[in-house]
Formats: sequence, structure tokens, C-alpha cells
Amino acid sequence: MSWSENGSTHSARWHSENSAPAPATVVVIDDRSSAKAAHRTAESGAGMLWRGDFHAARRLVQDLDRRLRRLRPEPEGDAAQLFHAQRAARAERAELLGRVLVLLEADRSLALRRAPDVREACAHAYGPPTGEAMCVSVPELLGVISAHQWHQKGVDVPALGARIHPDYGVFSPVRGEYVDLVAEAPMPVPRPAVFDIGTGTGVLAAVLGRRGANVVATDINPRAVACARANVDRLGLGAQVRVEEADLWPAGRADLVVCNPPWIPARPTSALELGVYDQDSDVLHRFLAGLAEHLAPAGEGWLVLSDLAERLGLRTRAELLDRIADAGLSVRARCDTVPRHPRASDSTDPLHLARRDEVTSLWRLVPGSRAGDR
Repeated sequence: MSWSENGSTHSARWHSENSAPAPATVVVIDDRSSAKAAHRTAESGAGMLWRGDFHAARRLVQDLDRRLRRLRPEPEGDAAQLFHAQRAARAERAELLGRVLVLLEADRSLALRRAPDVREACAHAYGPPTGEAMCVSVPELLGVISAHQWHQKGVDVPALGARIHPDYGVFSPVRGEYVDLVAEAPMPVPRPAVFDIGTGTGVLAAVLGRRGANVVATDINPRAVACARANVDRLGLGAQVRVEEADLWPAGRADLVVCNPPWIPARPTSALELGVYDQDSDVLHRFLAGLAEHLAPAGEGWLVLSDLAERLGLRTRAELLDRIADAGLSVRARCDTVPRHPRASDSTDPLHLARRDEVTSLWRLVPGSRAGDR
């Protein structure tokens, strides 16, 4: 992308984790810019390259976000309509907020007043510097900084008695209730051979490795593969857990196959949302369709799934059970738990009732006719 500044033309490589296109027009702004003026410029489609104080840039994004929320009417309708309206509003805000930009120098530093040293955080998210300047949105950079802090601090996992360190772009295991389900469910055989499909940070593979299983963990996301390997090594489980890059299935069969697919059947708007949103439930359906042929005799599949999509009217329980039956599977048992995360008690959330009543289940699936569990 290119822009004019102080009578000269400048350019930098554009980068966007959600694949937003580079702005065709870029204007330079600083501390004198108001949220109202930024709103007007953003709606014109222009990018705004920030040249003022770093903390003022963060305040501008916060003020602009509040302005956009205030000007948008409150959504109405049933749970599904509220969900789609909320998603549309979030996407619109992200598009407009993403037009406030900063320039990362060739070494990934920020040449702004009171700017933090973001070089290590950027290396964690983007890899080593390439020797050229790079332009990113302020919201993306703030996300990079926050993700690096999460990575350094780690997430406490009581079921492991240890911390898991999520990498940028890899879904963090902040909802411990589903990890507890996997930690407590009865193993189908002693010391099973396990496939962990879509391993993410490797948290479930690590839990199962601690329980004596030999695990092959897969993920299609190279960031997740690197993250899971690092966590497994950090926990001293390299002998029990092997991590492979694959689209669902490794070679062979396993005594136990575990999958915690994205729970919401909706289109992800960025790579960062792939751990939550799965258009048309593609991962869920492919896991169920392939499970029987990847199970050893007397093997069992564990599907870890929230019913939030059902409560939002995005999927029905009957549809899920039909998919299970059509895959030649039956339900041996189901273990349920309720959410403990803060959003479950946030009454200001338009989807509060669905989140409050949400149930997360571990479905124990085996080859055979339908068992009738509803």
C-alpha cells in the first residue's frame, strides 16, 4: 500500500490476518483526529495511518468502537436472528475499526510516541522480520500484543496440573469444563492408542497422555501443530504424544478417537475464528462420517460438543442424531457439564439465555445401530 506524507510518496507491505484488502486510499492522521472524523473517513473506505501517540491510537479505536455500537440499533428477533445480527454487527465494526493503521518498521518496531516494544510479539505472530516495513491495523496489532501476553503467561489447566501456552491464531483452552470431561471419561481399554483430531494447543492430547494413552494428535493449521508440539515438549510428554499436520485423520486405527470440533455452524470471518465457527458443520460431519473406519475393534469415539448451536436455532438435536446414525454409529453414553465462563452470567449479552442454559457434552460413540440417546 502507498500513501503521501510530507510531500513524498511512501509504501509498505500490507498484512491482514482476516484477509482484508489493502486500502486503495490512505490518509495520515494523528492525535487531533476525533472518533467522529475517523468514522466518516472509515466509511469512505480510506485507511488512516496513525502518526501520533500510541496510547491515543488505542483510545481512538475504543472511542470509534463505542460510537459504532451506539449508532447501531438494538437487534430484535429470536435467538437465531439475534446471533446473525450480532455477527453482522461485529463484522461491520471490525471492517471499520480495521481502517485505523500503524506502520511496523523493518525490524517490526513502532516509531510512535510512548509505543511499547512490540518486536517480540510480532515475531511470535508473524515470524522473523523480512527486512521490509509492514502496515497492519491497530486492532490486529492490539490482538497480537494480547496473544503474546497470553502465550507468555499460559492458561492454567487443573486437569493437567500445569499451564498450556497458546500461540497466536490457536484457540485457547479457556473453557476448562470440556477439558474436565475428557479427563474424567472412562477409557475404552487400558493404555489406549488415541487419535486427537483438531488438537489446537494440544491440551486434550496432553490430558490423555497423562492418563497413559499413546496419542497421535493432528491439526490442519501449521500454527496449531507447532503450538501443540511445544506444549507437549514443555510438559515432558514427547514419548506419549506425537503431533502431525493433517486434515483430520492420521494413518491407521485407534482404540479411542477424540474430537472437539468448532461448535457453531457459521462462516468464520478470519483464520482466528476457525476454532469456534465451522461453516455448514463441515468438520463435525466429516469426523462423524470417517469415525467408524478409523476405530480399532472395541474402539470408541469421543465427540466433545456444546449444544449452544441448538439453543441458537442453528442446528437441532435430531439433525445431530441423524448424522450419528447415518455414519453407522450409536451412542454408548453421554457425559454433560455446564459452562463456568463469565459470559454465561452476563445478562447484558443479547444471547445470555442461550449461554446460561448451554450444556457441553462428551458423546461416547461406537459403531452399530442407533442407541436412541436424545
